[in-house]
Amino acid sequence: MKALVYGGTGPTGPYVIDGLIKRGYQVTIFHRGTHEIDLPKEVEHIHGDPHFVETLEEALGSNTYDLTIAMYGRLRFTAQVMQKRTPRFIAVGGVGVYRGWINLAMSEPSRIPIHEDAPLQTEPEVDKFSYRMVEAEWAVMAGHQAGHYNATHFRYPMIYGPRQLAPREWSIVRRILDGRQRLILADGGLTLESRGYAENMAHALMLAVDKPDACAGQIYNVRDDGLLDTKDWVNVIAGMMGHRFEFVEMPYALARPARIYNGRSQHRVLDISKVKAELGYTDIVPI
Repeated sequence: MKALVYGGTGPTGPYVIDGLIKRGYQVTIFHRGTHEIDLPKEVEHIHGDPHFVETLEEALGSNTYDLTIAMYGRLRFTAQVMQKRTPRFIAVGGVGVYRGWINLAMSEPSRIPIHEDAPLQTEPEVDKFSYRMVEAEWAVMAGHQAGHYNATHFRYPMIYGPRQLAPREWSIVRRILDGRQRLILADGGLTLESRGYAENMAHALMLAVDKPDACAGQIYNVRDDGLLDTKDWVNVIAGMMGHRFEFVEMPYALARPARIYNGRSQHRVLDISKVKAELGYTDIVPI
């Protein structure tokens, strides 16, 4: 069996590749070749630009695969190119598709946790980036409905763990390394935001690999089953580093220096009851 992974060198990639190899797949990854990491020697690399139909088709040639996992590139083009190349297509997108997730002014009143059927951002003139994410999901599911492949789509939260380009936790770690005794917490550090540890998110994809019939044509929210507020995150990190902060609490509007680790001014929590019920998801690595 042959599997193609778009991406593969980011936070979840090595865990996905390892899971596929353990399941007997011959794995190929498609990426630009900019960020090479240590991977098993048997993993084949295709270097190309995953953002355009023409460059995708040129790099892939006549190759076909039993399974495709798309975690990188322009998903709407990837879905199009793979229509005649794979019978199984697992896609990864983001939670920015939800109305109000990025643009807080559009938020639905107090609707948390957010279910998969929550309103999406379908107005390109309001937020083009979010709309493009929704458009990508539509392209994936259109291929499924047309019978080109069996598709499953995952909406990822903010990922944490190794190989992150801009980890929010570093803002806290650096303050500890600098010996700072005080830390600003906006709104008491009570804000909840869904996150997903890289290995846990890869585990969710492997559940879809193992249960193609159960998740055919489905879209799933996924995040860590565990959920911490901002203050909890700070305390976990400080505790692991043997440090103790004196917290300085202030309204979010005044806490500008701390926004990089305080996140947004409202809760953003995904409901994951669907992926737990249908695929049996639970965290394999605790927070």
